[in-house]
Amino acid sequence: MNRREFIASAGLAAGSLALPARVAAQVGPDLRTTAILDAARAEMNRSGALLWRRDIVGVADFAAHSAYPRFHVANLESGTVRSFRVAHGAGSDPEHDGWLKWFSNVPGSNATSRGSYISWEWYYGKYGTSVRLGGLDPDNSNAFDRAIVMHSAEYATQAHLDHWGKLGRSNGCFAFSPDDFNEILATLSGGRLIFADRLGFI
Repeated sequence: MNRREFIASAGLAAGSLALPARVAAQVGPDLRTTAILDAARAEMNRSGALLWRRDIVGVADFAAHSAYPRFHVANLESGTVRSFRVAHGAGSDPEHDGWLKWFSNVPGSNATSRGSYISWEWYYGKYGTSVRLGGLDPDNSNAFDRAIVMHSAEYATQAHLDHWGKLGRSNGCFAFSPDDFNEILATLSGGRLIFADRLGFI
């Protein structure tokens, strides 16, 4: 459902005399959830047959500050979204103020890359269990060679945020709190889509 259809359907529900006001107010997801789901579907369709699984998409909105839950797990089958904090690359935020300034695909840049990724296999590395990623776009084509992965990190925890007011920075990887990473691992590994850009959902 696009935004125009959502607004129309919400208006019809609110104006229906057959439905109690409380039920009418709960019809459909909110506009932010709808926008995330729409973005997830669009990027999944753009990636086509490259994906192994098409039920759940990870959407990273790097227009938001690192203190906010800006990584969205969009379940296209249930129409629900769960959001988590994620760190960006040090090369994208040289002032370390929590805002991503730019993307880069250059090896050695330690920056975050925009674009669509496919999740590959698990492996055990420096940060424990991690998920390898393959870049699907020219803007992130070096993801595998740069070892851009999803992993957990203590610098992405609530405690780090409470102390510093922002998350730490990765070397370009998608780094999550260990408290959240098991859910990320369970829902987004095995050939699913991860999409990153400045999207402005918040």
